[in-house]
Amino acid sequence: MHGMWRDGNHFELLPEAALFLPAMFEAVDQARDFVLIELYLMESGRLATALTGSLLRAAERGVSVMLLLDGYGAMGLDAADRERLEAGGVALRFFNPLGLESLVRNLTRDHRKLVVVDGAQAFTGGFGAVDEFLDAWYEVAVRIEGPVVADWVRLFCRVWDSPMSRGPGEPTLVRGIDLATRRNEGYRSMRGRVVWGQGYRYQAIRHSLHHRVSVSSQRLWLCTPYFVPTLTLRRRLAQAARRGVDVRLLLPGVAHDHPGVHYAGQRFYGRMLRAGVRIFEFQPSFIHAKFTLVDDWVSLGSCNFDHWSLQWNLEANQEVEDPRFAVEVADLFERNFATSHEIDPEAWSRRPRWQRLKEWLFGTLDGMLTRLR
Repeated sequence: MHGMWRDGNHFELLPEAALFLPAMFEAVDQARDFVLIELYLMESGRLATALTGSLLRAAERGVSVMLLLDGYGAMGLDAADRERLEAGGVALRFFNPLGLESLVRNLTRDHRKLVVVDGAQAFTGGFGAVDEFLDAWYEVAVRIEGPVVADWVRLFCRVWDSPMSRGPGEPTLVRGIDLATRRNEGYRSMRGRVVWGQGYRYQAIRHSLHHRVSVSSQRLWLCTPYFVPTLTLRRRLAQAARRGVDVRLLLPGVAHDHPGVHYAGQRFYGRMLRAGVRIFEFQPSFIHAKFTLVDDWVSLGSCNFDHWSLQWNLEANQEVEDPRFAVEVADLFERNFATSHEIDPEAWSRRPRWQRLKEWLFGTLDGMLTRLR
């Protein structure tokens, strides 16, 4: 399941919170008709307070504001903040609140990250409304303008109106939204499409990545914070490297919010390195970004390409096929490689036993969790 490729868009890469947060707040502050926000993480703190203030000001101006949060990811948003939002006219819904009737159903989370303003511009990436994005985590977003924004609106409306989303407000809130495709030659006619995943039933993001990896000819650079790849993806990455493609992985270093995942992923380093894959561990901070460059194709959004994202979560990425945008993303990769530690294959083969033990322990645990479908 994925959107159609559409021409006539403009995509602006916004690396680091210092760029994308001001751009998002400015867009919301200038909203006239509606603001749609879909987030996995929102926790009470400085960023959540700033976002709440911005949304309340918009609602006061008569803007229709709809905030869709994941029922688990927003557990850190305290009651006072929720009440402020609702009292100020923000329509607030929670996707799949935790319940006892179906424990398996609790595993399905809305991991998407989306801000849409007036149907004219949208933002996606790996961001959330938690303070870590202000100073501790490295993240990347993209500003989207053009016909593809309407596909993001449709995607939002589908979840907002689904039985999985609970909250006050009538479902008809989304019906008055203008989905007219806005075309402007200033958009430099970039091709793009929305692609999404919905647990193990709909895995268009994964299928799209696998296809691109298989047909890659020059470069295949992948940044993901939780590198626990499926067997198929590992094989395809290795095959691409063996046939001469420049395959590089940009992964977190020791600064990681889930160290166990870091060690679980490291058990695959040896095989990757032997196939000719280059592995870079980002040093300045925890890199939470998820973006991929294959030749001139880019995919950027919420999907981590780990087992969990692919088996349980709602995910959504923006795909772009344009050599101009690819140059920007390649430059970003190069800057990040320069501040990373490249894993030396020979040194890795001589790594100490305690390191191998941690890989085995966390890898075994990850394998057990993965089989719990």
